[in-house]
Amino acid sequence: MKSSLRTVRLALAEPLRISRSTMAARDAVWLTVEHDGLRGHGEAVTSVYYGLGTETLVRLLTAVDLSRFADPESALEALRAGELPGGDTPPAVTAAVESALLDLAGKRAGLPVHRLLGAAAPPVAATARTIGITAPVHAAAQARGLAARGFEVIKVKAGAPDPEDDIERVRVIRDAAPRARLLLDPNGAWTPAQADALLPRFADLGVEAVEQPLAPGDPEALAALARRAPLPVIADEDAVNLEDVRRLAGRVHGVNVKLAKCGGVHAALRIAQLTEGSGTALMLGCLTASTLGLAPAVHLADRARWTDLDGHLLLAHDPWTGIGGTDGTVRTSGLPGLGVEEVAAREDVA
Repeated sequence: MKSSLRTVRLALAEPLRISRSTMAARDAVWLTVEHDGLRGHGEAVTSVYYGLGTETLVRLLTAVDLSRFADPESALEALRAGELPGGDTPPAVTAAVESALLDLAGKRAGLPVHRLLGAAAPPVAATARTIGITAPVHAAAQARGLAARGFEVIKVKAGAPDPEDDIERVRVIRDAAPRARLLLDPNGAWTPAQADALLPRFADLGVEAVEQPLAPGDPEALAALARRAPLPVIADEDAVNLEDVRRLAGRVHGVNVKLAKCGGVHAALRIAQLTEGSGTALMLGCLTASTLGLAPAVHLADRARWTDLDGHLLLAHDPWTGIGGTDGTVRTSGLPGLGVEEVAAREDVA
């Protein structure tokens, strides 16, 4: 097998402000693996939070030697055994490599990835759509537009310097989209005392669950908050890998599984197996990325209670297609592999 890399810029349709930062664009590094005339693709995106810049991603992906494997199936076996790419490789790189190999293996078998993973029916799920920390009038307009397009779940970013701004944003979104299920995500902006004071007010506004309300690094505090909170508490930044989830399983109401955070599809499946029957449900999340970056998670969408796979919907231009989402529902295409196609490639063919 041989592999190649390409770096592209992903600009957002509008800057996304969360409690700790504002983002207008990020780079994506695309990995293509080729064998017997077929190609598999994976994507890793830059992240300030995870300390992954463009040069670092390119260097780490270049260091992954896939030429020593006879086919993608044997490379996937090595990856599942922890022998590829290597023990100290960041999870986002492992996830991108696995994505390309799964895409290629599916195309070789003539099967979509979800079939390789044992699911017979194509996964379909209502995805949340994120509204950032923004002025109430803009948030209300976004919520009305999303509801009109068919979105049933809206995720609202919180953690503004004045918590009353968060309350008002949720209130106007609730008024603008009265039938929508609302999720709240402060990205770790609150103290336990603030969470105790604010969560009952958000519960009264109909918020269904809150993601990582407390600063990460103290999972005991998060578990204690979950015991007394008036709505479900989902761990995100405190639930990075399998061991983190092991500490929290049965103690929080949910864990946000992002493939770039945990290390890919099979790492996510291990987390799902660990939490089964524990009372801790799965949320499938994502970073802002293209359809290529989100596609592997869509093949797992039938396993989650909450689906938040809207990263591609935040882009000014998505260079890939194949998972839908513009109507509030993500779905696999049924094509072999990940079932995605590069938009430019499709236009060239046309």
